[in-house]
Amino acid sequence: MNKAVVLLSGGLDSATTAAIAISEGYEPIALSFRYGQRHEKELIAAAKIAKALGIKEHYTIDINLSQWGGSSLTDFSIAVPKDGVKPDIIPSTYVPGRNTVFIAIALSLAEAKNAVAIYLGINAVDYSGYPDCRPEYLEAYQKLANLSSKAGVEGKSPRLVAPLVKDSKVDIVRRALSLGVPIEDTWSCYQGEDLPCGVCDSCRIRDRALIEADRPDLATPAGREFFSSVF
Repeated sequence: MNKAVVLLSGGLDSATTAAIAISEGYEPIALSFRYGQRHEKELIAAAKIAKALGIKEHYTIDINLSQWGGSSLTDFSIAVPKDGVKPDIIPSTYVPGRNTVFIAIALSLAEAKNAVAIYLGINAVDYSGYPDCRPEYLEAYQKLANLSSKAGVEGKSPRLVAPLVKDSKVDIVRRALSLGVPIEDTWSCYQGEDLPCGVCDSCRIRDRALIEADRPDLATPAGREFFSSVF
């Protein structure tokens, strides 16, 4: 069975991506990062998801990107946005260089483990302002991957696979449900409280998709109340 490295953040998108890799016949190697984010909730979720999906090999790497800030996810002096994602504006939740760093480490792991693919849960639809979530970014990074390693020189560079890159959030929810992803164990909230806040941009996007997919039971109470007037 071919191996694939799966970037597993603990959120809905990465969990669904991991399930897709498994459904496509790969033996997954999960890779998570403690990068100085506001909380550990998503890493706890990543461990639960890996166990639920039967992933036996799971690495968590420490890279402290919070030392220089620049994002509301790593800098407590920047407020987490709660007013919705705006078209053509890169939100403060963008973490400078995050995906570029993560994929570089994933390439190292993949080459060491002879993995033939790297599965990424990036999405260019809901977070349209993130420059490192675009298809053209992945295409450029694939060229770098092909040039930067022994595996690439030998024509065996791992493929960068982003199965959700053009999906809407409700499409992702439906795929997760069809694949048996334990959505209740995933964590998407930008805050690190006991329960998801239901008001940050990530919660709002997730709650709306869950309600549209006829699973309001998985949405936050705040989300159900907020969208009750919409649907």
